[in-house]
Amino acid sequence: MRLILYSKPGCHLCEGLQDKLEQVEGIDFELEVRDITTRDDWFAAFQYEIPVLCRVRGDNQEVEEQLPRPSPRWSVLQLEQMLQKYLVNNDSE
Repeated sequence: MRLILYSKPGCHLCEGLQDKLEQVEGIDFELEVRDITTRDDWFAAFQYEIPVLCRVRGDNQEVEEQLPRPSPRWSVLQLEQMLQKYLVNNDSE
């Protein structure tokens, strides 16, 4: 499973979520961090929404599905439980 985190430099919410994602141990996923300031389309789509977390789905073509925004107050365990719900339980779709 692959996750994409849309973020930008200096965003404390983005950095906090990235740190917590890197601490998740119970779920196997690859994390790609995308800086929205590097592409106009990403910036236009997410400038007021970051951090945005998406999972990549699809066999031949990559389809991004935006996940619900985790609370910045969540612990790593709470984040892992949310990912369990959206990644592991829906993996067969």
